[in-house]
Amino acid sequence: MHELAICYSVLRQVLAVAASQSVRNVARITLRIGPLAGVEPDLVRLAFPIVAAGTVCADASLEIEVAPVEVRCRVCDATSSVRPNRLLCATCGTWRVNLVSGDEMLLASIELMDAPRTSQMERIDV
Repeated sequence: MHELAICYSVLRQVLAVAASQSVRNVARITLRIGPLAGVEPDLVRLAFPIVAAGTVCADASLEIEVAPVEVRCRVCDATSSVRPNRLLCATCGTWRVNLVSGDEMLLASIELMDAPRTSQMERIDV
């Protein structure tokens, strides 16, 4: 299950941001995962609490946004939202397209709690 390794990687990134901000608690972590990323969001949701236990992320909620699958046509230059299993230009129907989005996995944002400077919630878009 490579989702566990992915969770460890996300946790390392979040802990680095939390340490740089001297934060005692992370409230929310938002990931953006495309359907073509090769990552199963439900398994990430299950694995993250296991890797976050005992850290400043232990009580953080994990939100996952699904990124749309978009292609740009090499024939007519149109950009289209498409289904993951049908990568065709929605304008002219050709298969000669480049993938614009849908295969990414990004750490989109982190909401921090109890930062000494503000003692309130602070959102960091990454």
